[in-house]
Amino acid sequence: MKFLVDMPLSPRLAEWLRAEGHEAIHAWDAGMSQATDADILQRARDEGMVVVTADLDFPRLLAASQLPAPGIILFRGGAFSEEDVRTRLTDALRLVKPEELASSIVVIEKHRLRKRSLPV
Repeated sequence: MKFLVDMPLSPRLAEWLRAEGHEAIHAWDAGMSQATDADILQRARDEGMVVVTADLDFPRLLAASQLPAPGIILFRGGAFSEEDVRTRLTDALRLVKPEELASSIVVIEKHRLRKRSLPV
């Protein structure tokens, strides 16, 4: 899988994803630290990436676009430690098939995971 990790999450998450065998880049390293959410979505769509974020605006923008991509993994509902993010993301990647992940919004909360297929 290919991931674009958004600014609200640590650059170490992209490093960890790469160590797990995925392609991943953090928005900072991609030169997108000041990019709009729409620009991040467009880059992810153009490059076949899934956006990993804690920014609640992404699902709204994606729903408004009515497009089937990019997939989004959204951490929601409080502060997650880096360990929590990795644990919950591991769970999500195990539960959601890659072909579904690329065209879904996956919401990760402390004690549950929800998936909705795109377009919304």
